[in-house]
Amino acid sequence: MKTTHSRELYIKKDSLSEQLFDTESIFFDIETTGFSPSSSSLYMIGCARRDGKYICIDQFFAEQPEEEAQVLEAFLAILENHNTLISFNGIGFDIPYLKAKCKHYGIEDHFQSYQYLDIFKSVSGLKFLLKLPNYKQKTIEAFLGLPRDDKQTGGELINVYLDYVKNPTEESSALLHLHNYEDVLHMVDLLPILSYIEIFNGQYSILSTRIDEYHAYNGSIGKELIITLQNDYPVPKRISCKSDFFYLMISQSRTSIRVPVYEGELRFFHPNYKDYYYLPEEDLAMHKSVASYVDKEFRQPAMASNCYTRKTGAFLPQYEVVMKPEFRKEYKDKISYFEVTEDFCSSDVMLRRYIDHILKHMMQTKP
Repeated sequence: MKTTHSRELYIKKDSLSEQLFDTESIFFDIETTGFSPSSSSLYMIGCARRDGKYICIDQFFAEQPEEEAQVLEAFLAILENHNTLISFNGIGFDIPYLKAKCKHYGIEDHFQSYQYLDIFKSVSGLKFLLKLPNYKQKTIEAFLGLPRDDKQTGGELINVYLDYVKNPTEESSALLHLHNYEDVLHMVDLLPILSYIEIFNGQYSILSTRIDEYHAYNGSIGKELIITLQNDYPVPKRISCKSDFFYLMISQSRTSIRVPVYEGELRFFHPNYKDYYYLPEEDLAMHKSVASYVDKEFRQPAMASNCYTRKTGAFLPQYEVVMKPEFRKEYKDKISYFEVTEDFCSSDVMLRRYIDHILKHMMQTKP
């Protein structure tokens, strides 16, 4: 087995990277000749750890397939000084593969005792926002503008390794090590992309709210609520997305949410319609305790669909009942509305509840 050790200056200063990449965390990546641990070989494990102002990168390379047990043992030994494993698709591939290899060789592992951060798994929840062609590590690196010398894929390097086993050359070794080296090193550089997720986890403060006029594509003029947030963790790149009602723009330090204001008449549907009469002439529902005094020819038992009172005002949409009272255009509408009030616009509690509702909906939007 061949072991290499190198050091890179750690120059990252963003707060999220500092928080996640401490001396107790370690990045790792494995290289194999296939996906199945029973029919393929593990030929390299690379890892990156923090040492003050430096990143220490260790690579354990099986020059022959028979050395994969040594690679495993060397990697497990270095893990003993850490409690958090950071990877790219490690939960989905690397860890199950390593556990299977440990079981095969009768090597005791303690993978269940670690905390995990899987960058791929985390970023996959941002597909609605990033809209990338795929979520491979190199694609995300390109999105962030990270340079890379390695041009090979893991699949392309399988034959390079198999040729190396038969005919070892410095050129082949360099290709294999470079790919793994940059995979591990760039995982550190990928951490800032997780700052987008922190916004959706509620890591923000509310700066301001205002209602402005806007001009629609058809020439009409409407109003919209604009909510401005301060991001707790700066994001690496400005990005935006839109759902049917909400427009979200995230810049480095601030996030803006724009919501159209519905101005007009809506209906409040009473839940206990059997306690009401419907008055067709007035197009409203009235409680029986009051409507019993109305002549019978001007009233009828209310149904769920007409047991409402009408209200004119300015309203905001909601997909769930996060704010009450709720109003609808029609009884069976999935979208409801609530009235825009001074209390709402000045309350951090109510605003945060509504903002979290919007962000939750946008995360569920298909790209």
